Amino acid sequence: MAKTAQQPVLVIMGVSGSGKSTVAGVLAGKLGWDLAEGDDLHPEANVAKMQSGQALSDEDRWPWLEIISRWIKEHTEAGKPAIITCSALKKKYRDVLRGENVVFVFLEGSRDKISDRLASRHGHFMPPSLLESQFDALEEPTEEENYMSLCVSASPSEEADQVIKHLGLSPVGHSPEESAS
Repeated sequence: MAKTAQQPVLVIMGVSGSGKSTVAGVLAGKLGWDLAEGDDLHPEANVAKMQSGQALSDEDRWPWLEIISRWIKEHTEAGKPAIITCSALKKKYRDVLRGENVVFVFLEGSRDKISDRLASRHGHFMPPSLLESQFDALEEPTEEENYMSLCVSASPSEEADQVIKHLGLSPVGHSPEESAS
């Protein structure tokens, strides 16, 4: 992962149930950064389709990815660090979101572990029955993408601390050196 002078916009990515929202929330709290939940930016038609148990097609995802991309660009152009969640399962989706000062944080875990998490989750429009389609679509990030991987085996707070340490991040108004002391 290349270091940048400007603190990044983090895209917390992975399949449904990997902990994107939870880890992103903890990170935003620790860093004092803006946070957006990518799922909240889905057009109503996408939400309805997923609620009915249908996987989204690429055509369904493009408008959603463009909205997320605009949010990311607004923050990077303003020099403002931020965090957004987005499954970003395929490389071509991440290509829409990529840019200078954008870092993908890939939350990865086994099908069994994530399936267990989904089974205990309530009130989300993404049914556990679509998990298999997410794993089928998943293309793990490659060396050309600015990313770090994080195994979803620790607590969300510990996972957030791993991201902060690995990327040398610091709360708004503090330098990385101040945060390390």
